[in-house]
Amino acid sequence: KTTAFFTTLGFEFNPQFTNDQAGCLVLGDNIYAMLLTEEFFKSFIKKEIADARTTTEVILAISAESREQVDEVVKKALEAGGKPYNDPTDHGFMYSWSFQDLDDHLWEVVYMDPNAVEPGEAE
Repeated sequence: KTTAFFTTLGFEFNPQFTNDQAGCLVLGDNIYAMLLTEEFFKSFIKKEIADARTTTEVILAISAESREQVDEVVKKALEAGGKPYNDPTDHGFMYSWSFQDLDDHLWEVVYMDPNAVEPGEAE
């Protein structure tokens, strides 16, 4: 289900590291997210797994090339079974919208106008 969900959003998986226990989600050049079954994930950790339905362990943010792409990705996520999280947020120079994936993990899709901030200004 997870592979189909993210494929619907336009992402690809690296087949070398994808099987019935793990999916290597390609987010960009040299940027990946390993999506693991709960049992397989437990083999890597000593702590309890956070229940994303009741707690938030992380917000995964991905960049978009335009405001339209932000809307497109989130709408696809919602149509594919994801859940809405935050309403779209428009700061003028930055636009974002969030959704929860099939396992309730939070994803934020963000577009930032590269011409809105002068070099060194954001430091």
